[in-house]
Amino acid sequence: METIKKLEDLLQAVRSLKEKRTVSVAYGQDLHTLQAVSNAIKEGIVNAIIFADKEEVRRVCEANNIDMSMFEVVDVKDEKEAVRQAVRLVREKKADFIMKGLCQSATYMRGILDKQEGLLPEGKVLSHAALIESPNYHKLLIVSDVAVIPQPDLTMKEAMINYDVQIAKRLGIERPKVAVIAAVETVSPKMQATVDAALLSVMNKRGQIKDCIVDGPLATDLALSKESAEIKKVKSEVAGDADILIMPNIEAGNAFFKALTKLGNAEIAAVVTGAMAPAVLTSRGDSEKSKLYSIALAALIAEK
Repeated sequence: METIKKLEDLLQAVRSLKEKRTVSVAYGQDLHTLQAVSNAIKEGIVNAIIFADKEEVRRVCEANNIDMSMFEVVDVKDEKEAVRQAVRLVREKKADFIMKGLCQSATYMRGILDKQEGLLPEGKVLSHAALIESPNYHKLLIVSDVAVIPQPDLTMKEAMINYDVQIAKRLGIERPKVAVIAAVETVSPKMQATVDAALLSVMNKRGQIKDCIVDGPLATDLALSKESAEIKKVKSEVAGDADILIMPNIEAGNAFFKALTKLGNAEIAAVVTGAMAPAVLTSRGDSEKSKLYSIALAALIAEK
Protein backbone atom coordinates (compact mmCIF):
# COMPACT_ATOMS: atom_id res chain seq x y z
CA MET A 1 0.00 0.00 0.00
CA GLU A 2 1.21 3.48 -0.86
CA THR A 3 1.77 5.70 2.17
CA ILE A 4 -0.99 8.22 2.81
CA LYS A 5 0.68 11.61 3.01
CA LYS A 6 -2.31 13.98 3.01
CA LEU A 7 -5.66 13.86 4.77
CA GLU A 8 -7.34 14.24 1.39
CA ASP A 9 -5.77 10.90 0.42
CA LEU A 10 -7.86 9.19 3.13
CA LEU A 11 -10.92 9.54 0.91
CA GLN A 12 -9.43 7.62 -2.00
CA ALA A 13 -7.99 5.00 0.35
CA VAL A 14 -11.45 4.36 1.81
CA ARG A 15 -13.07 4.27 -1.63
CA SER A 16 -10.60 1.55 -2.62
CA LEU A 17 -11.71 -0.78 0.20
CA LYS A 18 -13.40 -3.95 -1.00
CA GLU A 19 -16.54 -3.25 1.04
CA LYS A 20 -18.06 0.11 1.90
CA ARG A 21 -18.19 0.75 5.65
CA THR A 22 -21.37 1.60 7.55
CA VAL A 23 -21.46 4.21 10.30
CA SER A 24 -23.94 3.98 13.18
CA VAL A 25 -24.86 7.53 14.25
CA ALA A 26 -26.02 8.13 17.83
CA TYR A 27 -28.76 10.78 18.07
CA GLY A 28 -27.80 12.37 14.78
CA GLN A 29 -30.52 14.98 14.41
CA ASP A 30 -28.49 18.20 14.35
CA LEU A 31 -27.19 20.06 11.32
CA HIS A 32 -23.56 19.54 12.43
CA THR A 33 -23.90 15.75 12.26
CA LEU A 34 -26.26 15.49 9.30
CA GLN A 35 -24.03 17.65 7.11
CA ALA A 36 -20.95 15.62 8.04
CA VAL A 37 -22.68 12.32 7.29
CA SER A 38 -24.24 13.55 4.04
CA ASN A 39 -20.85 14.86 2.87
CA ALA A 40 -19.26 11.47 3.59
CA ILE A 41 -22.01 9.69 1.67
CA LYS A 42 -21.61 12.08 -1.28
CA GLU A 43 -17.89 11.31 -1.29
CA GLY A 44 -18.78 7.63 -1.60
CA ILE A 45 -16.97 6.51 1.55
CA VAL A 46 -19.76 5.26 3.85
CA ASN A 47 -23.33 4.16 4.26
CA ALA A 48 -25.13 5.50 7.34
CA ILE A 49 -27.80 4.42 9.80
CA ILE A 50 -28.97 7.22 12.09
CA PHE A 51 -30.75 6.71 15.41
CA ALA A 52 -32.72 9.90 16.11
CA ASP A 53 -36.09 11.62 16.17
CA LYS A 54 -37.14 11.08 12.56
CA GLU A 55 -39.32 14.18 12.37
CA GLU A 56 -36.50 16.37 13.67
CA VAL A 57 -34.12 14.84 11.13
CA ARG A 58 -36.67 15.59 8.40
CA ARG A 59 -37.07 19.18 9.58
CA VAL A 60 -33.31 19.85 9.66
CA CYS A 61 -32.76 18.19 6.28
CA GLU A 62 -35.55 20.12 4.58
CA ALA A 63 -34.35 23.43 6.07
CA ASN A 64 -30.80 22.85 4.82
CA ASN A 65 -31.32 21.09 1.47
CA ILE A 66 -29.97 17.74 2.68
CA ASP A 67 -31.37 14.70 0.89
CA MET A 68 -32.76 12.58 3.72
CA SER A 69 -33.09 9.55 1.44
CA MET A 70 -29.29 9.16 1.47
CA PHE A 71 -29.37 7.47 4.87
CA GLU A 72 -31.57 5.17 6.92
CA VAL A 73 -33.19 6.80 9.96
CA VAL A 74 -34.39 4.70 12.90
CA ASP A 75 -36.94 6.72 14.86
CA VAL A 76 -35.74 7.06 18.47
CA LYS A 77 -36.94 9.99 20.58
CA ASP A 78 -34.74 9.49 23.65
CA GLU A 79 -31.04 10.44 23.63
CA LYS A 80 -29.83 7.58 25.84
CA GLU A 81 -31.85 5.03 23.92
CA ALA A 82 -30.45 6.35 20.64
CA VAL A 83 -26.91 5.86 21.95
CA ARG A 84 -27.76 2.37 23.22
CA GLN A 85 -29.18 1.29 19.88
CA ALA A 86 -26.31 2.83 17.91
CA VAL A 87 -23.81 0.98 20.08
CA ARG A 88 -25.75 -2.27 19.78
CA LEU A 89 -25.70 -2.05 15.97
CA VAL A 90 -21.89 -1.94 16.04
CA ARG A 91 -21.70 -4.66 18.69
CA GLU A 92 -23.85 -6.90 16.47
CA LYS A 93 -21.51 -6.12 13.55
CA LYS A 94 -24.28 -4.55 11.51
CA ALA A 95 -22.24 -1.33 11.40
CA ASP A 96 -18.47 -0.86 11.30
CA PHE A 97 -18.01 2.19 13.52
CA ILE A 98 -19.97 4.67 15.60
CA MET A 99 -20.33 8.45 15.49
CA LYS A 100 -21.60 10.93 18.07
CA GLY A 101 -24.55 13.10 17.12
CA LEU A 102 -26.40 15.67 19.23
CA CYS A 103 -26.10 13.60 22.41
CA GLN A 104 -23.92 14.69 25.31
CA SER A 105 -20.33 13.43 25.12
CA ALA A 106 -20.74 11.83 28.57
CA THR A 107 -23.83 9.91 27.40
CA TYR A 108 -22.02 8.78 24.25
CA MET A 109 -18.96 7.60 26.16
CA ARG A 110 -21.06 5.84 28.80
CA GLY A 111 -22.75 3.89 26.03
CA ILE A 112 -19.41 2.78 24.64
CA LEU A 113 -18.08 1.93 28.12
CA ASP A 114 -21.16 0.06 29.36
CA LYS A 115 -19.91 -3.27 30.76
CA GLN A 116 -22.87 -5.32 29.53
CA GLU A 117 -23.83 -3.64 26.26
CA GLY A 118 -20.86 -1.44 25.36
CA LEU A 119 -17.94 -1.74 22.99
CA LEU A 120 -14.89 -1.82 25.27
CA PRO A 121 -13.30 -5.28 25.60
CA GLU A 122 -12.21 -6.31 29.09
CA GLY A 123 -8.71 -5.12 29.92
CA LYS A 124 -8.67 -2.46 27.20
CA VAL A 125 -8.50 1.30 27.66
CA LEU A 126 -10.05 4.00 25.49
CA SER A 127 -7.74 6.60 24.00
CA HIS A 128 -7.95 9.39 21.44
CA ALA A 129 -5.86 9.63 18.30
CA ALA A 130 -5.61 12.83 16.29
CA LEU A 131 -4.19 12.63 12.78
CA ILE A 132 -2.75 16.03 11.94
CA GLU A 133 -1.69 17.57 8.65
CA SER A 134 0.38 20.69 9.27
CA PRO A 135 1.87 22.92 6.55
CA ASN A 136 4.93 23.16 8.80
CA TYR A 137 5.68 19.43 9.01
CA HIS A 138 6.74 17.10 6.22
CA LYS A 139 4.20 14.30 6.82
CA LEU A 140 1.07 13.34 8.72
CA LEU A 141 1.43 13.17 12.49
CA ILE A 142 -0.54 10.99 14.92
CA VAL A 143 -0.93 12.50 18.41
CA SER A 144 -2.32 10.86 21.57
CA ASP A 145 -4.00 11.62 23.89
CA VAL A 146 -5.63 15.03 23.54
CA ALA A 147 -9.19 14.32 24.66
CA VAL A 148 -9.85 11.14 26.67
CA ILE A 149 -7.17 10.10 29.20
CA PRO A 150 -6.36 12.89 31.69
CA GLN A 151 -3.18 11.45 33.19
CA PRO A 152 -2.01 8.29 31.41
CA ASP A 153 0.23 5.92 33.34
CA LEU A 154 2.90 3.67 31.81
CA THR A 155 0.44 0.90 30.89
CA MET A 156 -1.93 3.39 29.26
CA LYS A 157 0.91 4.95 27.26
CA GLU A 158 1.92 1.50 26.05
CA ALA A 159 -1.67 0.94 24.89
CA MET A 160 -1.71 4.36 23.19
CA ILE A 161 1.45 3.46 21.28
CA ASN A 162 -0.02 0.13 20.15
CA TYR A 163 -3.26 1.75 18.99
CA ASP A 164 -1.42 4.47 17.09
CA VAL A 165 0.97 2.00 15.47
CA GLN A 166 -2.02 0.14 14.06
CA ILE A 167 -3.38 3.40 12.63
CA ALA A 168 0.03 4.17 11.13
CA LYS A 169 0.08 0.77 9.46
CA ARG A 170 -3.30 1.48 7.85
CA LEU A 171 -1.74 4.69 6.52
CA GLY A 172 0.99 2.61 4.90
CA ILE A 173 3.72 3.32 7.47
CA GLU A 174 5.31 -0.06 8.12
CA ARG A 175 7.60 0.88 11.02
CA PRO A 176 6.40 4.17 12.50
CA LYS A 177 8.67 6.34 14.63
CA VAL A 178 7.23 7.11 18.06
CA ALA A 179 8.36 10.07 20.15
CA VAL A 180 7.38 9.93 23.82
CA ILE A 181 7.10 13.59 24.77
CA ALA A 182 8.32 15.29 27.95
CA ALA A 183 9.47 18.80 28.80
CA VAL A 184 13.12 17.72 28.60
CA GLU A 185 15.14 15.01 26.91
CA THR A 186 16.93 13.79 30.03
CA VAL A 187 15.51 11.38 32.61
CA SER A 188 14.64 12.91 35.97
CA PRO A 189 12.97 10.99 38.82
CA LYS A 190 11.15 14.23 39.67
CA MET A 191 9.41 14.23 36.27
CA GLN A 192 7.35 11.05 35.80
CA ALA A 193 6.87 11.71 32.10
CA THR A 194 10.63 11.34 31.53
CA VAL A 195 10.75 8.09 33.50
CA ASP A 196 7.79 6.64 31.57
CA ALA A 197 9.37 7.67 28.28
CA ALA A 198 12.65 5.98 29.10
CA LEU A 199 10.88 2.79 30.17
CA LEU A 200 8.79 2.71 26.99
CA SER A 201 11.95 3.13 24.91
CA VAL A 202 13.59 0.18 26.71
CA MET A 203 10.42 -1.92 26.34
CA ASN A 204 10.55 -1.28 22.60
CA LYS A 205 14.21 -2.26 22.34
CA ARG A 206 13.47 -5.51 24.20
CA GLY A 207 10.54 -6.40 21.95
CA GLN A 208 7.71 -5.71 24.39
CA ILE A 209 6.42 -2.95 22.12
CA LYS A 210 6.62 -4.14 18.53
CA ASP A 211 6.52 -2.92 14.93
CA CYS A 212 7.80 0.59 15.64
CA ILE A 213 10.78 2.61 16.87
CA VAL A 214 10.21 4.29 20.23
CA ASP A 215 12.45 7.00 21.65
CA GLY A 216 12.06 9.21 24.69
CA PRO A 217 12.03 11.32 26.58
CA LEU A 218 12.05 13.84 23.76
CA ALA A 219 11.03 17.46 24.01
CA THR A 220 8.58 18.46 21.27
CA ASP A 221 11.15 20.48 19.34
CA LEU A 222 13.45 17.45 19.15
CA ALA A 223 10.64 15.16 18.00
CA LEU A 224 9.73 17.49 15.13
CA SER A 225 13.01 19.17 14.16
CA LYS A 226 16.26 17.51 13.08
CA GLU A 227 17.95 20.89 13.38
CA SER A 228 17.00 21.11 17.07
CA ALA A 229 18.36 17.61 17.65
CA GLU A 230 21.63 18.49 15.95
CA ILE A 231 22.01 21.71 17.95
CA LYS A 232 21.36 19.84 21.21
CA LYS A 233 23.56 16.93 20.07
CA VAL A 234 20.80 14.36 20.62
CA LYS A 235 21.25 11.23 18.52
CA SER A 236 17.93 9.60 17.74
CA GLU A 237 16.28 7.70 14.88
CA VAL A 238 13.03 9.43 15.77
CA ALA A 239 14.12 13.05 16.27
CA GLY A 240 12.90 15.33 13.50
CA ASP A 241 10.99 12.52 11.79
CA ALA A 242 8.35 11.32 14.27
CA ASP A 243 5.17 9.71 12.95
CA ILE A 244 3.57 9.46 16.40
CA LEU A 245 3.70 11.71 19.46
CA ILE A 246 2.70 10.28 22.85
CA MET A 247 1.85 13.19 25.11
CA PRO A 248 2.54 13.17 28.88
CA ASN A 249 -1.00 14.23 29.81
CA ILE A 250 -4.20 15.65 28.39
CA GLU A 251 -3.24 19.27 29.12
CA ALA A 252 -0.09 19.03 27.02
CA GLY A 253 -1.86 17.09 24.28
CA ASN A 254 -4.89 19.34 24.10
CA ALA A 255 -2.85 22.55 24.11
CA PHE A 256 -0.56 21.20 21.36
CA PHE A 257 -3.52 20.04 19.27
CA LYS A 258 -5.45 23.32 19.53
CA ALA A 259 -2.39 25.49 18.93
CA LEU A 260 -1.69 23.62 15.70
CA THR A 261 -5.25 23.95 14.45
CA LYS A 262 -5.89 27.55 15.52
CA LEU A 263 -2.46 29.12 14.96
CA GLY A 264 -0.70 26.66 12.67
CA ASN A 265 -3.45 26.18 10.04
CA ALA A 266 -3.42 22.43 10.57
CA GLU A 267 -6.25 20.13 9.46
CA ILE A 268 -7.14 17.11 11.55
CA ALA A 269 -8.95 13.81 11.65
CA ALA A 270 -9.64 12.17 14.99
CA VAL A 271 -11.04 8.95 16.43
CA VAL A 272 -11.43 7.28 19.81
CA THR A 273 -9.49 4.01 19.80
CA GLY A 274 -9.42 0.90 21.99
CA ALA A 275 -13.05 -0.19 21.58
CA MET A 276 -14.36 -2.98 19.35
CA ALA A 277 -14.71 -0.37 16.62
CA PRO A 278 -13.54 3.21 16.07
CA ALA A 279 -15.66 6.00 17.52
CA VAL A 280 -15.96 9.42 15.88
CA LEU A 281 -16.23 12.27 18.37
CA THR A 282 -16.35 15.54 16.43
CA SER A 283 -17.00 19.00 17.84
CA ARG A 284 -19.22 21.80 16.53
CA GLY A 285 -16.04 23.85 16.26
CA ASP A 286 -14.38 21.39 13.89
CA SER A 287 -14.16 22.38 10.24
CA GLU A 288 -16.28 20.60 7.62
CA LYS A 289 -13.11 19.01 6.28
CA SER A 290 -12.13 17.79 9.74
CA LYS A 291 -15.49 16.09 10.21
CA LEU A 292 -15.24 14.43 6.80
CA TYR A 293 -11.66 13.31 7.41
CA SER A 294 -12.58 11.89 10.83
CA ILE A 295 -15.29 9.75 9.28
CA ALA A 296 -12.85 8.64 6.59
CA LEU A 297 -10.18 7.73 9.15
CA ALA A 298 -12.66 5.69 11.17
CA ALA A 299 -13.81 3.90 8.02
CA LEU A 300 -10.21 3.15 7.01
CA ILE A 301 -9.21 1.59 10.34
CA ALA A 302 -12.51 -0.22 11.03
CA GLU A 303 -12.33 -4.00 10.76
CA LYS A 304 -14.65 -5.74 8.31
